Amino acid sequence: MMFDRWFARKPHKDRADEAYRRIVAQARQPAFYAGGVPDSLDGRFEMLALHLFLVLHRLKDTAGDPACAALAQALADHAAADFDPNLREMGAGDLGVGRRVKHMAGALYGRIAAYEAGIDGNDERLQQAIRRNLFGTVEPSLDQVTAMARYVQAAHDVLAACPAAELARGAINFPPAPAGGPEGKR
Repeated sequence: MMFDRWFARKPHKDRADEAYRRIVAQARQPAFYAGGVPDSLDGRFEMLALHLFLVLHRLKDTAGDPACAALAQALADHAAADFDPNLREMGAGDLGVGRRVKHMAGALYGRIAAYEAGIDGNDERLQQAIRRNLFGTVEPSLDQVTAMARYVQAAHDVLAACPAAELARGAINFPPAPAGGPEGKR
């Protein structure tokens, strides 16, 4: 009994696990990669960062709901904790993992700032952020960038329509990934 509070499951951790699972599942949708996002470590990181941003952005807009604030913090912690085992799985040595995790966390926060500047109505800034981040290692077509910008706005709208209580439970939903082939056309 004395140690129950140390070993008990934490509800916000369970909710963060569920929300993070949904974010990762959406970020791994093959349609994104068929639409031109590089199917590489960089491309997958960028898709995760984009979807994590969308959820954190929505959680921030819940008028200070304490459950949503707890979920936002737990999600950020979960993402940072997830970087470590993934890097180790890819063969990074113990000495380099900490430095790489710090670099990835910094990159994640940079992406969040870039998308934040464009999500609330500045289509040009949003498209620039998408081109620079999602397609940073390739040269996308205008159609590919436009399709992703439409998807980001649609995801933003879907999350904005989700009640705060539902979000706080980790019930995160996204619209379908944009249909597209090698040219990223709808």
